[in-house]
Amino acid sequence: MEETDQIMIIAVPCETFPGERRVALTPASVPALIKSGAEVWIEKNAGVAAGYSDAQYEAKGAKIVPDRDALFAADILFQVRAAGANPSAGEADLNRYRAGQVVIAMTDPLNVPGESKKLAEKGVALFSLELLPRITRAQSMDVLSSMATIAGYRAVLAAAGQMTKMFPMLMTAAGTVTAAKVFIIGAGVAGLQAIATAKRLGAVVSAYDVRPAVKEQIQSLGGKFIELELETSTSEDKGGYAQEMDEEFYRKQRALLTKIASESDVIITTAAIPGKKSPVLITAEAVRQMASGSVIIDLAAERGGNCELTKGGETVVENGVTILGPLNLASDLPTHASQMYAKNISNFAANLIKDNQVVFNLEDEIICDTLVCRDGQIVNPRIQQLLN
Repeated sequence: MEETDQIMIIAVPCETFPGERRVALTPASVPALIKSGAEVWIEKNAGVAAGYSDAQYEAKGAKIVPDRDALFAADILFQVRAAGANPSAGEADLNRYRAGQVVIAMTDPLNVPGESKKLAEKGVALFSLELLPRITRAQSMDVLSSMATIAGYRAVLAAAGQMTKMFPMLMTAAGTVTAAKVFIIGAGVAGLQAIATAKRLGAVVSAYDVRPAVKEQIQSLGGKFIELELETSTSEDKGGYAQEMDEEFYRKQRALLTKIASESDVIITTAAIPGKKSPVLITAEAVRQMASGSVIIDLAAERGGNCELTKGGETVVENGVTILGPLNLASDLPTHASQMYAKNISNFAANLIKDNQVVFNLEDEIICDTLVCRDGQIVNPRIQQLLN
């Protein structure tokens, strides 16, 4: 990519993670990339599971490539999942990556840092979108927020589908149906979307977060903010994420949450700490105090879960209470999830590519923070620390 007159090729492979239906680029995002001077290659059927046909991509100027080996000859790869975000199925692609190639994807680097090392050994320049700094300029690239929006919405629908009750209060000739009580733990993007969705369905919604600053956000969506008598001054890091607290804090928190859980028809938990095991907030004892027919949707299941009884990717029934531990809710709504992801990754690429060249401007916080490896080395300080 040193020749300025060389056409840069951006390629989008089919996703290989089991059950993954999203695609890294949608037809609507292709023209802007072509206008910037790039050629866009799409692997045959890459967008079909998300509702985007090969013909739609071709109509926007993309080239459909049936051979995966040929596709990986591209200068830049856009993927939804690579490295640690697809450790098993992704092994088949390791020999397809090549030195100097740029890969932009979600890679789960804080939880599975060793997988990034494999791409480093191939000489790949890997950008992990989960590492984007929480700054205003990066908001349009924030895949975590985009996918959390989808997950929060989908979690409420999953709960509604599992419940033995309806969400809204109804006054009928057969009597009055009381509204369901929905309790959201964690008021990040997913939690706030869950609050809004449950409220629209007619539920009585309450929510809790260790960060007192989110109280107004919860109330603005029609939820009741649950305040627990706990010291929370160190609960938020400088990036706005919840920080890991000590075990004594979590012990007191679990005790206080047990009573609220016993009064809830639905609990949706979203409390996750980047790079850490999810804190257990709902104990087995708390579950046993819930009414039969109640539902728990644990969005932290991928990191062990906020409920003691959660099993990732499975449905558990305990004392009549259904506990779901979904691992990839955003993939359940792949059309819009892909649309949002494509916009995020295209905005990231626009910041990275100047005059048809990838510019590794390490003075740019966005580029510096997301660059995991380059020229055979892990260059990201956070990943280096985890590996050491």
